[in-house]
Amino acid sequence: MNRYPSGRVCFTTHLFKLTNSYPEEPIANHIHSDESLLTKYGLKPNDAILAEEKHMPLYAEIVSRKHALIAGGAAQNAARGAQYILPPSSVFYIGCVGQDDYAAQLRSACAAAGVRVEYRVDDTQPTGKCGVLINGSNRSLCTHLAAANEYKLDHLKSPEIWPLVEKAQFYYVGGFHVTVCVPAIMALAKEAAAKPEKTFIMNLSAPFIPQFFKQQLDETSPYWDYLIGNETEAAAWAEAEGGNIKGKGIAEIATYLAGLKKANEARKRVVVITQGTDPTVVAVQGEGKAREYPVRTIGTEEIYDTNGAGDAFAGGFVAGIVEGKSLQESVDMGQWLARLSIKELGPQYPYPKQIYSKA
Repeated sequence: MNRYPSGRVCFTTHLFKLTNSYPEEPIANHIHSDESLLTKYGLKPNDAILAEEKHMPLYAEIVSRKHALIAGGAAQNAARGAQYILPPSSVFYIGCVGQDDYAAQLRSACAAAGVRVEYRVDDTQPTGKCGVLINGSNRSLCTHLAAANEYKLDHLKSPEIWPLVEKAQFYYVGGFHVTVCVPAIMALAKEAAAKPEKTFIMNLSAPFIPQFFKQQLDETSPYWDYLIGNETEAAAWAEAEGGNIKGKGIAEIATYLAGLKKANEARKRVVVITQGTDPTVVAVQGEGKAREYPVRTIGTEEIYDTNGAGDAFAGGFVAGIVEGKSLQESVDMGQWLARLSIKELGPQYPYPKQIYSKA
């Protein structure tokens, strides 16, 4: 018997792809570019911005050249990563797309990965996209949000979707969603807090989330059973929080976050902060000093693209939690999947599928 009923893990977000702490949109056009294209559209060689009107022709120009079209979305990347490890039909994903070919390609990518998707389809906005201009080791990202901004609570609460939510035991929400529909996040959070067998997982996702959406993020914080982020996001949160935690080290920030007030006091909060090639920091509520777990080493010659590495870590870590693994092994599963991902172009995982083994 399959111990993982269909859709045991629910992923939802503001349909982004995470790239070293900054968002991209669900469809990413990757192109190896010289500086002329950067100059034409006023882009910096190593940057990430939201598209303005002047950038809109960029996407068609990318498609007209040699390029790679890759499905993204931060939580969607993590969902595909978790399903890469978990038994079939373990994961489903909720988000928002337009009525276009890009949406069809996202559906196809998720289907190939075994992830069930339940999109809200917006009639007015196209599926979001991001142009990624690669110049040597630099990557310039230009994002058009579009339909990603249009998710609504009524979709989540609809008779077609909410029963799936009720059956799920783990909820993972990307931090980007606090910019779109906090009521949807809170519906999932309160559903998890009310039932002891359910777990709510949040990702900080990007530094600008705590910088500019701290109030919305704070509304969700009592419900975090697990919080995932990287060192830049954690530092940005501490800066926005202020007080004695401002300017502290990552271990202290993680411990402080773990100790925040919690709605479900029966479950200790766990905070996981990645630091690139430096050890991953894990703090557990009420346990004092944070722990550190070294990352899996990888030669620089094996690294192809770090876009989506954070999403891959989150997917692997969540898979470990779902399978009831220890914190140490769950972190290692995240590091293992991230290591696989950075050998690929964009947030992808190798096939034939590889099987996790302990470090």
